[in-house]
Amino acid sequence: MLKKTTQLKGFQIRAEDGELGTVDRFFFDDETWAIRYMTVETGGWLGGRTVLISPISIVDVDWTAERLGVALTKKQVESSPDIDTHQPVSRQHEAEYMGYYGYPFYWGGPYMWGPAFYPAGLAVPLMPSVEAIADRTGRESADSHLRSTVAVAGYSIAAVDGEIGHVDGFLVDDTAWAVRYVEVATRNWWPGKKVLVSPAWIQRVSWEDSAVYTGLSREAIRSAPEYSESTQVTREYEERLHLHYGRPPYWIHEAGETSLVSSGI
Repeated sequence: MLKKTTQLKGFQIRAEDGELGTVDRFFFDDETWAIRYMTVETGGWLGGRTVLISPISIVDVDWTAERLGVALTKKQVESSPDIDTHQPVSRQHEAEYMGYYGYPFYWGGPYMWGPAFYPAGLAVPLMPSVEAIADRTGRESADSHLRSTVAVAGYSIAAVDGEIGHVDGFLVDDTAWAVRYVEVATRNWWPGKKVLVSPAWIQRVSWEDSAVYTGLSREAIRSAPEYSESTQVTREYEERLHLHYGRPPYWIHEAGETSLVSSGI
């Protein structure tokens, strides 16, 4: 199911033994556009401390109750590495976090989640040795490619032939936990409208320029099927969107990868 990240904000996070807090913001990987972490406001039970929760731990999404169930205990979260989410999360911080929970490093394989295509595939703890964690942490690059959805919202959208609008939101797949579409407000055109652009068509995200650079023309973005808050992003709508841009849909590529994984290749 595809949902805007703003619709997930405020969702309750339920551990195996009680409530952890509420979802605040998301960090995505600007290379794969996977949602790597969400920040959770824990409220009074942890003195207002903000903690990171990985989609690897999510076992249930209840849209009606606005709740995410995670395979964690409150004690695990309480003792988890303290990471300042107001600063860039380095690869060393990530390695420490993943090592604490016993999760494989997602950057250690060919798929969106490293050795697995979906985050659930990393949910079985490996329990690596302390020495192995220390060794791998020391060798990791400081660049983790993580971006906050809150920070990137408002970035300008640059087409190959000029600016066309700004980032107005993100649509997330709650199975792969990946950003499937960036919502673009084409305010540079009259009359302006909102359209969707796939991360597959984005070349890079620039902190310095506060911009998202695409490989699309302004006309292609301007004339794309309109998107609004009431739009149902069905597979039919997605097919029409990809047909307009003349680009293959993500689910064909992923179906091939999934079949390779299931066949052991």
